[in-house]
Amino acid sequence: MDFLRWSTRWKTKRWFLPSAATPLFTVLFLLHVSKVTAAEPVDLLKVFDFHSTPDGVTKVPGFCTLRRGSKPDTAFRINKQAQISTPTKLVFPGGEFPHDFSILMTIKPKAGVQSFLLSIYNEHGIQQMGVEIGRSPVFLYEDQHGKPAAEDYPLFRGINLADGKWHRIALSVEKKSVTMIVDCKKKVSKPLNRSDRAIVSTDGIVVLGTRILDDSVYEGDIQQLLVVADPKAAYDYCEHFSPDCDSAPWNTPQAQEASEDEVNIYFLVVSYIL
Repeated sequence: MDFLRWSTRWKTKRWFLPSAATPLFTVLFLLHVSKVTAAEPVDLLKVFDFHSTPDGVTKVPGFCTLRRGSKPDTAFRINKQAQISTPTKLVFPGGEFPHDFSILMTIKPKAGVQSFLLSIYNEHGIQQMGVEIGRSPVFLYEDQHGKPAAEDYPLFRGINLADGKWHRIALSVEKKSVTMIVDCKKKVSKPLNRSDRAIVSTDGIVVLGTRILDDSVYEGDIQQLLVVADPKAAYDYCEHFSPDCDSAPWNTPQAQEASEDEVNIYFLVVSYIL
């Protein structure tokens, strides 16, 4: 498989607490660690540098043309001329694709479209993961042992994503199950008969909008496409990542910034000590 035909976008102080304050300090420490180690989303539109509008991509109005307390949303329209791909290692520089994860997207496919929005290939040109958009969307997943077989790929019958409307779609992959949540309401779970230690290689490429040597191409708008190394993120997509238009955008605090809860606990500890 010739990948070259595809364009590549692309000071510490020691301090001590009295023993009586240790339990409270432990609570503060654990809360801080949970904030720091929380899974950071991989923003694929940022990885592919959509804001520079590469060939085949144009800026368009997004999901919310009016949003409370903020500017209108911005999205990007992908047409047939777009050829967007990059080495997977640039997307996941840690060298590993998460075993359990969420894929989060806000998209408006062209009516009648039936194509892959996201495809991940290994170094041998085998597609190991993909999300097909259209009527009865498919989640393609094939681990290093070829599991599950093609006939067992999760097929979400009764869901139509090719109606020309905006949709917020969240996929949660956990253990041997995949759940699709459509527009924050409809939830459909399917078995995912992969190996116990399934691996998706990061030695190949990520392709956006199609599959290698495939005639069908995703056409439509896309506002967000995230991969999060947390299968629970899918269940909070419409709250934390893509809120309703009457809500202000939700921003994740930086790891080094203390949240309001952390500040309150800190002052509780200090007051206890004093």
